[in-house]
Amino acid sequence: MQDSSAHDLHEAAAPVPWLRRWWRRQTPGRQDRFAMLAPLAAVLLFLAAILSAFWYLRLEEMDREQEAVRRDVEYAQQRLRLRLLERQEQLMRIARDVSNKEVDAEEFVSRAETLVIQYPELQAMSWVDGRRRIRASYAGPSVPAQQLRNAGDLLGSGSETEATYSLVRDVQQPVYSQPSAGTDPPQMLQLHVPLADQARFGGVILAEYSIDSLLRYGVPSEVSARYAVSLLDARGRLLAGQALPPRGTASRLLSWAAPQANEFEVPVSPVGNGLVLRGQAYRTSLGVVGSGLFWLVGTLSAMTAWMLIGNWRHTRRRMQAQQALIAETNFRRAMENSMLTGMRALDMQGRISYVNPAFCQMTGWTEAELVGRTAPFPYWPDADREQLAARLDDEINGRSTPGGFQTRVKRKDGSIFDARLYVSPLIDPKGHQTGWMTSMTDITEPNRIREQLSASYERFTTVLEALDASVSVAPLGSEELLFANKLYRLWFGLNTGGHLQMVAQAGVPDQPRTEEQLDEVDAFAGLPTGHLTSAQSENAEIFVPELGKWLEVRSRYLNWVDGRLAQMVIATDITPRRHAEEQAAAQAERAQSASRLVTMGEMASSVAHELNQPLTAINNYCNGMVSRIRAGQMKEDHLLEALDKTARQAHRAGQIIQRIRSFVRRSEPNRTLSDVPTMVSEAVELAEIELRRRNVRLSHYVAARLPMLMVDPILIEQVLVNLLKNAAESIEHARRPTAQRSVELRVVPRHVDNQPVVDFSVQDTGQGLSPEVLERLYEAFFSTKAEGMGIGLNLCRSIVESHQGRMQAENIYNGSEVAGCRFSFWIPVSGAITSAANKDAGAVA
Repeated sequence: MQDSSAHDLHEAAAPVPWLRRWWRRQTPGRQDRFAMLAPLAAVLLFLAAILSAFWYLRLEEMDREQEAVRRDVEYAQQRLRLRLLERQEQLMRIARDVSNKEVDAEEFVSRAETLVIQYPELQAMSWVDGRRRIRASYAGPSVPAQQLRNAGDLLGSGSETEATYSLVRDVQQPVYSQPSAGTDPPQMLQLHVPLADQARFGGVILAEYSIDSLLRYGVPSEVSARYAVSLLDARGRLLAGQALPPRGTASRLLSWAAPQANEFEVPVSPVGNGLVLRGQAYRTSLGVVGSGLFWLVGTLSAMTAWMLIGNWRHTRRRMQAQQALIAETNFRRAMENSMLTGMRALDMQGRISYVNPAFCQMTGWTEAELVGRTAPFPYWPDADREQLAARLDDEINGRSTPGGFQTRVKRKDGSIFDARLYVSPLIDPKGHQTGWMTSMTDITEPNRIREQLSASYERFTTVLEALDASVSVAPLGSEELLFANKLYRLWFGLNTGGHLQMVAQAGVPDQPRTEEQLDEVDAFAGLPTGHLTSAQSENAEIFVPELGKWLEVRSRYLNWVDGRLAQMVIATDITPRRHAEEQAAAQAERAQSASRLVTMGEMASSVAHELNQPLTAINNYCNGMVSRIRAGQMKEDHLLEALDKTARQAHRAGQIIQRIRSFVRRSEPNRTLSDVPTMVSEAVELAEIELRRRNVRLSHYVAARLPMLMVDPILIEQVLVNLLKNAAESIEHARRPTAQRSVELRVVPRHVDNQPVVDFSVQDTGQGLSPEVLERLYEAFFSTKAEGMGIGLNLCRSIVESHQGRMQAENIYNGSEVAGCRFSFWIPVSGAITSAANKDAGAVA
């Protein structure tokens, strides 16, 4: 017996050592976490048990309530059914008497009145024969006037009454109508009882029930007191009674605890599914949520859980702070050990209190050999001890240099290296100074590189000083001149005025700064300048009045030796080249004027003939007026008419002379936004004189809504006149018959290399151009005419190319025979003309 009890106790105590061993294997953090989660889990389990008990009790209560609702609603439905069946039997007896012709109309009305008065749910009765005529009808005083039936009221086709009437005629059985909600006045429940006339359908007895009265008098009062009773149609819409409103959103969210509206629906026979009786139980209890015990238990559980969670979060924050402190300490120690800068700390008496591994590595002395030492320190060179002692005294007394100082340091092996030291006060967390912190950097290699750079800079400046171009470098947004070679200093001196003047005239972007921003910090520090320094240089030609020279300015961005973004400007004297270009432009202008004069010289006879017509007409008008005035036959109206005609002829002659003067007048190239139809009409006006003299017909087409062109209109007209005159001469040399002597001028828009242009083409019916002529067509001083100068087409092409256009010529073939020639050229629209081309409009020509 004792052995069995000991064995049981051993088995009961067995899990305890196992649990203890598992608990000891956990980390302190996990132990704290489990210690906090266990009470929280217990509280949550307790709350879950309480909620489960409440939920079970509530389900039981809801089942009982649902069973009571179903029983009471079925009882009310039986009462309604019996009441309807009693009325149906009475109506069937009246129908049998009517079929046996034992009841006439007066007797029917008397019986109907008795039934309506005796049974309040019965509102009206009608006797309808087999032809749908109302033989007799009676309605209670509460029936609305619009629902009364009379002898002239026929059953409307398509209505519910008509459908029920037809169904009764087919089945020969009493049929109830299917009422529906939403009508005004409210629809009544109809009962159609068939009548037999010698075994044939003889009509119906139509009884109409008030659904509201049927509900009021048919449902027992004890049921109406406990439930919200209502009658619904086949679609669930309310016909009579009252329905409980739907519960709100908050109630739906708490539907697991709040009491639901118990309801039950059952169809009312003998009507069928068209009339449904529904009962809804009133809310009699607050449910689980309304229970005070529920809220008390919930509040206590929530407070306990909140306190446990707060305690757990507090413990967790302490653990996180401890881990962060450990991580920060490890990080700072790792950072100190990996630093390349040596760190040394001195206390207020000048004793070394701390050195980092980098300091020990630089000097070769260990931390144990340095900590606690006072001046003179072992890493001081013997020759510099007095100087270093004086600096140490300045450091201890707060007279250290803010920018640091350079000194020599001796390693343990006796070698010397250059170092830069920076000294700052060492402040503890309470704000008290406890010593001095010194950082030391080995600058032996930077010093060597600096010396090499100085030598390289001397070689670089020697080369730049010998250049025949001005070179200057200045930082963006500053008036400091970083570099200027000999030629720049000769032209502009030692200030940045010349540099900024060239930058401004060349249109190179710069970034000005205010006086508050003019410090040692670069305004573009931190910005991505790689795209600027790798970009191509920008070129511009400017004139400097102070020097009287034309300069070609090239500029680009570069990173200066101190890291600032600077701008280099290289200026070359191009005054001789500009003078040569101006002389070439003047010669080209004179060539254009000479070409126009030659053209007008060739057209002199045609112009004279053209002017002879208006001048002859003026002479004739004047002689006629003089003769008629002397004869006394001149009336005032005839005189005014003759003077008006004379004035028009004089105006025509003046226009011809003015057009010729503007064409041959020598003027500076002037590019403006010009209208294409105007230029074409003026050129055609000049060329038509020559074409009429040579008996050549001209047809021209100008497209509508052409864009404006940035051109010199006189030069473009000169090209058109030259091409039209050449076309007329080609036709005359080919000796074409009159029907084939025609020239066509077309001006249309098109695209060349995805660029919008205006295309001008002149097509003739001449003899065309031979292959050898096509090769030398635009060669200077080459002409196929014996008296030609050979500058016309060459000048035309130069004019077109100076407007950024292109010119071409081609033969037109009719089979293998040449049928003519076409000269065409195109000019880009004004948006494609560059500012440089606008400035040198006639230089290329």
